[in-house]
Amino acid sequence: MSAPAAPVQAAPPRPVRFGILGCADIARKVSRALLMLPPGAATVAAVGSRSEDKAHRFIAETGLPAARPHGSYESLLGDPDVEAVYLPLPTSLHVPWATAAAARGKHLLLEKPTALCAADLDAILAACDASGVQFMDTTMWIHNPRTAKMREIVADKDAFGDVRVIHSMCGFRASEYFLQNDIRVKPDLDALGVLGDVGWYSIRSILWAVEYELPETVIAHRHPVKNQAGVILACGATLYWADGKTATFNCSFLTNLAFDVNVYGTHGTLHVTDLVIPHEEKYGEFSVASKSNFVKPTIGWDPLPSKHVVTTDLPQEALMVQEFSRLVQNIRDAGGRPEGKWPAITRKTQVVLDAVKASIDKGSEPVEVAS
Repeated sequence: MSAPAAPVQAAPPRPVRFGILGCADIARKVSRALLMLPPGAATVAAVGSRSEDKAHRFIAETGLPAARPHGSYESLLGDPDVEAVYLPLPTSLHVPWATAAAARGKHLLLEKPTALCAADLDAILAACDASGVQFMDTTMWIHNPRTAKMREIVADKDAFGDVRVIHSMCGFRASEYFLQNDIRVKPDLDALGVLGDVGWYSIRSILWAVEYELPETVIAHRHPVKNQAGVILACGATLYWADGKTATFNCSFLTNLAFDVNVYGTHGTLHVTDLVIPHEEKYGEFSVASKSNFVKPTIGWDPLPSKHVVTTDLPQEALMVQEFSRLVQNIRDAGGRPEGKWPAITRKTQVVLDAVKASIDKGSEPVEVAS
């Protein structure tokens, strides 16, 4: 009798070949994340900059020896070996280069803020739709397993109830050099300032807490802090829903480092103090109180809040790139379609951001949120 045939082993997945379009500091973090992924997930095929020397230096300094340098953005987009583009350029450059990448059939991982306004974002998303490419923004904390665990708790109607109030504070104390020179304070590069930077995270965290239900109205807080060029350095707003839910947020380049989010439900409360960047990259905590009452005669709490710890083998930025790469592989290798969840939540974040900016520009008048 002949021996049974050996089982045919499936071919290992082909990694998604990334091109990095621009050598911004944040691109170093994403490059590090790409190097952390397991084999078969992703690789950096090319780096593009406005000068080939700068691309060479970036490749050498980030440990990407297999990547090809390109001396222009157009050259990188013309590279047939690049399947997906990570784009960390200033926000004012997103529309021309993101739409160009999509038109060349490149899947798009786009830095936040994704656009200066929703109309610009719509142009980018339309280009992605037309070419059938995957879109995702780089809100990294969404991909942290701690976020999924917090979602389970907030969604528990018995232990947490209905979300009624949210507060988010995202800020850091920028150096004087930053406040004079960083692209995030330049009106021609990133005109949204702090609102587009850490304010993006505050708005996303609020929408996350209410499962992306858009508010009805926003009112910006009075007296936002601006630099001499009119770029916002600190601001805040209150969001209102028709059912009485409210949320407030503050964002600042002028406070001590804080990424606090508090979610208050009818039966529970969730507190996290390092949402955007965990205190330790593979370890995240948050606390929960549920069905809290006083210990009589009003001398304590019962039950006490509980602390939850979630660990991860890969940091959140690596998990983001891994998920994006999985979606690209599904399109490329299995004939799948782009996942529509990611552009949808990006657009909702942008729409609320637009409304806050409009309220600031109108002296804190109420602004209805476009559906």
